[in-house]
Amino acid sequence: MRQFLIFAALFGFVLTPLMAENPSSKWEPAIQKFVEQDKASAPPENGVLFVGSSSIRLWDLEKSFPEKNYLNRGFGGSQIADSIAFVDQLVLKHQPKVVLMYAGDNDIAAGKSAQTVAQDFKTFQMKVNAKLPDTKIMYIAIKPSIKRWDMYPKMSAANQLIAEYCKTDDRLTYLDIASPMLGEDGTPKPGLFAKDGLHLNEAGYEVWTSVVAPHLNASNCATE
Repeated sequence: MRQFLIFAALFGFVLTPLMAENPSSKWEPAIQKFVEQDKASAPPENGVLFVGSSSIRLWDLEKSFPEKNYLNRGFGGSQIADSIAFVDQLVLKHQPKVVLMYAGDNDIAAGKSAQTVAQDFKTFQMKVNAKLPDTKIMYIAIKPSIKRWDMYPKMSAANQLIAEYCKTDDRLTYLDIASPMLGEDGTPKPGLFAKDGLHLNEAGYEVWTSVVAPHLNASNCATE
């Protein structure tokens, strides 16, 4: 009995820090749902995949891009590091022609620096292109929102770093959805947001679609 307690204590001592080092593990149920969806109806390869946080999850892609078979793999509350942790299941298995990412919003809200957000995006890009060298990646800028307006200077700094990085690789595109979301006074347009002041309403997604669609059309992303 004593030996068992000693073993249990030692096992707990080892297990706790390992769990602490993997905060992305909380998303495994959400990822498993995607796996089950893929089994039920396998998405086409060489398509268009959207990944990231709740602004992706809540996006009605069928409405914004009718007659296109675009795949939504957004999971609310996630950060870029979470998409990195599950890149095999979220992205690589589908071998997409184009990946669109919206993440970084929650990262800044969690206290991460603009430099960390930019570096995490670089890591995500490198992991995808290491296995899928021809896949294009489009980064949707961190949006200015009413709820997180006080954080926007850091978000804007992250956007600028990522925009500059995207210029270094022809496979990368920075999509500036932030500028059209700001009014003449330089603050977020209230009419683009849901009641929480954070997520987009239909008008907000129309703005995003107006920015994203031309780039997808230019990439010949007409997957039926």
